[in-house]
Amino acid sequence: MNFPPYHWWRTVFFLIPAITVYTIVLGAVSIASSLFDRRGYTAHRCARAWSWLILKTTGVRVTVEGLERVTPGTTYIFMSNHQSIYDTPVVFSSLPFQLRIIAKESLAKFPVLGWHLRRGRHLFVDRKHPDRAGILRRWRALVSEGLSLIIYAEGTRSPDGRVARFKAGSFLLAIEAQLPVVPVAVIGTRAVMPKGRLRTEPADVRLVIHDPIQPPAIDAPTTADAKALADRAHAIVAATVDSFRS
Repeated sequence: MNFPPYHWWRTVFFLIPAITVYTIVLGAVSIASSLFDRRGYTAHRCARAWSWLILKTTGVRVTVEGLERVTPGTTYIFMSNHQSIYDTPVVFSSLPFQLRIIAKESLAKFPVLGWHLRRGRHLFVDRKHPDRAGILRRWRALVSEGLSLIIYAEGTRSPDGRVARFKAGSFLLAIEAQLPVVPVAVIGTRAVMPKGRLRTEPADVRLVIHDPIQPPAIDAPTTADAKALADRAHAIVAATVDSFRS
């Protein structure tokens, strides 16, 4: 089915109301599910349904490559580039893992969305006063809970589609927690909705999953160790994204 572009008026009067309905209905189910599912598995299924609906509504078609490189049931830290707010629906709908995100603490206060994230066992971080020991403890608990993390390693959306340098903080924690890092390249979501534009376009999007990287076993990793791992993952993702830009 071919979808026309969502000009601003269609975005405001159809797309945003539709997403609001998806969020309220599935968010309510997600919150209610926490009464019997404290691990947040049902909440994650709601997030995947929400993602699928958004992609279907706007005519975004996703091709996934490299899924055979990861093992179902294994805990990974998926490190992705960030091109658009559509990256999250693409990742959640495409990766068959129980994914959790790291969100800023202020998101926890949002009605429905914040409640859903908290009930779904996502991680909240106070960026001004991060509790590194607490985050590391939670990361290590992911293994026993069968969960994985998705992190946008650039820290913000790319304004021009190029992959900015990956921030080292998450990689330092990955080394300390000894959790495998999986570089993930999201390609084409910027064509759907680039940063700063209130309009969406139907598009073909690609998600490329690379081989997991086992962090080096270091008793007291340094920032330099984290930067080396971050640069290694960045080189893989940037090369993939650039290969589709040329």
